[in-house]
Amino acid sequence: MTEQPTVSDLVADVCARHADTVFGLMGNGNAFFTSNVTRRGMRYISARHEAGTVAMADAYYRASGRVAVASVTYGAGFTNALTPLAEAAKARIPLVLVAGGVPAGGARPWDVNQDMVAAGLGVETLAVTCETAASATERAWALAVRDSRPVVLAIPYDIAALDAGPQQAPAPVEQRVPPAVDGAASHRIARQLSGAERPLIIGGRGAVEAAAGRALRRLGDGLGAFFATSAMARNLFGSPWDLGIAGGFAGVPAADIMRRADVVLVVGAGLNTFQTRYGTLFADGATVIQVDDRPEAAAPAATEFVHADAAALAAALLDALPRLSGHGWRDGFPEVADRSLFAEPPAGEFAPDGRLNPRAVATLLDAVLPEERTIVQDGGHFIGWAPMYCAVPDPQALMMVGTAFQTIGLGLPSAVGAAAARPERLTVLVSGDGGALMGLADLDTAVRTIASGVMVVFNDAAYGAELHQYAVRGLDDTAMQIEEVDFAALAGAFGAHGTKMRSLADIGRLREWLDAGARGLFVLDVAVSQNVVADYMRESMAPILAARAG
Repeated sequence: MTEQPTVSDLVADVCARHADTVFGLMGNGNAFFTSNVTRRGMRYISARHEAGTVAMADAYYRASGRVAVASVTYGAGFTNALTPLAEAAKARIPLVLVAGGVPAGGARPWDVNQDMVAAGLGVETLAVTCETAASATERAWALAVRDSRPVVLAIPYDIAALDAGPQQAPAPVEQRVPPAVDGAASHRIARQLSGAERPLIIGGRGAVEAAAGRALRRLGDGLGAFFATSAMARNLFGSPWDLGIAGGFAGVPAADIMRRADVVLVVGAGLNTFQTRYGTLFADGATVIQVDDRPEAAAPAATEFVHADAAALAAALLDALPRLSGHGWRDGFPEVADRSLFAEPPAGEFAPDGRLNPRAVATLLDAVLPEERTIVQDGGHFIGWAPMYCAVPDPQALMMVGTAFQTIGLGLPSAVGAAAARPERLTVLVSGDGGALMGLADLDTAVRTIASGVMVVFNDAAYGAELHQYAVRGLDDTAMQIEEVDFAALAGAFGAHGTKMRSLADIGRLREWLDAGARGLFVLDVAVSQNVVADYMRESMAPILAARAG
């Protein structure tokens, strides 16, 4: 007699058809689902904190474009995962969170209304029944992929191990049709671009996901335009005329060129405050045309918004501009193509307080680490270093974890997810000491699962962002300081390699590890100065400090 599959079995069956990896932490509510996943041999990476499960699945998608599964139990396990779930929702990251659910027969004293909690984050919950275990799971996957968003799939505790029985046929999920290109709009934009003296094309994540980079580069080359990208689209164009990341991570010379543009075509980028360099990136009177397939993405910085698919609009513009001369304003800036524009005087090794200058550290890391790398950034003041001084091979190789929800502490589990997605590359986690301490539970996971990785801790013995935003305004800094932690020694207790870096010469230990094959996790704990402020932070604070001084 054939054993009947349980509700949890059918959920796992559907997940296995759509994904190759589950990031989970087992508890009462997801025990049967987890057992099916591991018994069938599906890759299962066990986190040490529930927040890690969702952060790992999020980073897995950002690094590979493939949707993964996260899984937690009900109650406290579910609420522990809320911060990365909010980040995924705001960053529009598709994933399926299989969670233990409140019993179908009624809530227990320790249960909370998980559906309501998730809805508060903008996340939909689908609860399976014995008859809809398969169809509800299929629907969760379809919605996550179609809408590029996380979906919670709840397995009520009292039915998790019950026989599933006959299954209802899945209801079809209406597919979204990419917005058609408005012919009048494309011809109007074509005229604006062809009449521009100083055109600039900025690509964002939407252009990456639409695979519009090649067509936009052809368009820009025909116009003689410069290029720039959001952080999520770095190296989208692969052009010598790329000015780098637009906004707060742009060097001053590159930002000055961007400010001279008279017509700016922004494709698939949100034009948030940071991307517009706090409202200073575009010249007064510049025409800024924003193109996005999401109407809600329209930004105040744009003078015109066009609802269109990035690739389709790029193709339409090429059709409308068949005879482009390639003569633009590039001839006046040969230093862009020969990269001398981006050359900076060598940063001094030490800051006045005797601790390392983070600019010098980031520059050295760029030279020492292999070019094939994935850089995962936690949140904090230090995010100004790697994007400005360390190159990456493609847009998926730089991820800014936590920026959508302004979180810190998700770096370690995110590095685990990125490494699982791209094991052939060196995974480089860049963290601060505050965020690293928040995420310590998954240091064990990183040591266990990352085949080749470096964790760089910019350790200023403080919550640096708070120091540079609030201590400078006269607030007491007692709560902003952290007694210095030796992360290399701490990671060594988990089995990692590492060293404390107090001079640039101390990077020799990392070189030796790389030369020996770069296996496992190496923790580089860098004692950096609190006194060196990142450019983006200085610019963001300038109006506030000027007003205070006045």
